[in-house]
Amino acid sequence: MKHTIMLIVGFAISWCCNTVLAQGPPITGDKPIMLSAKTVLIKTLTEIRKTESGTFVKAPLMVHYLPTSNSLVALHIPFVTYSYDDTEETGNRLGDVQLLAKYQLFRMDRKAKTLRVVAKTLQTFPTSERDLHIHDITTGHYQGYYGAVIGYETIKHGISFEAGYNIVKDYQDDEFRLKMGFGLPLLKPVYPVNQLNLYFEYQSSWFTERDDFELLYSQGIQYAIKRFTFDAAVQVPLVQNTFPFSERRKYSLLLGTRIVF
Repeated sequence: MKHTIMLIVGFAISWCCNTVLAQGPPITGDKPIMLSAKTVLIKTLTEIRKTESGTFVKAPLMVHYLPTSNSLVALHIPFVTYSYDDTEETGNRLGDVQLLAKYQLFRMDRKAKTLRVVAKTLQTFPTSERDLHIHDITTGHYQGYYGAVIGYETIKHGISFEAGYNIVKDYQDDEFRLKMGFGLPLLKPVYPVNQLNLYFEYQSSWFTERDDFELLYSQGIQYAIKRFTFDAAVQVPLVQNTFPFSERRKYSLLLGTRIVF
């Protein structure tokens, strides 16, 4: 119950402070708005995470393809580097490869606005060794995430919300995850796209098997021009009751690029 109360308070504060929202793909979250059929997206979102034990970097190459206008499949190939502060151990490796699938369940369009819901699954395969176990960086364990994303957008504003559950095989890391993203447009909407957005994003993670909880806040900026999108954000913990202590993050820097073909 305390986890739920803390989450609701955090989201309520965010909602009150950000009543004017922006369009565009969230930086740390997801979006239910699909592009046209046969579209290909090449993207990356590099995370540089500073923890109590060292610095870890995840740089994924992500290829997304839309077979139809209401479905998406994707392959994520992450490359991971690490540097421990106490032992000065460093290295790099292939992370855990992921397959993503999304399907649009509901769509309601009105003049200059739309409401959409998609179901998604993210399957993570243990292509990395288990000796480097950093949550959401690389674990070496099979994982299956199942969730849904809802989004409402008009020409001038939008909001997205995601809820899902991640199952980790042979490790006590199962997670109930919530995400919510808001944005603030700094330029008037034009076509072709030329937009600068601020993003205010939250993620809560409740690790159900060990009853740990984490609430993260991300402040980001995004520039979109024609087929290109560039992202930058800093993510910090607001609440962090997680084990082991060495994995607790101080902050994360995120840098991303997206190209639509």
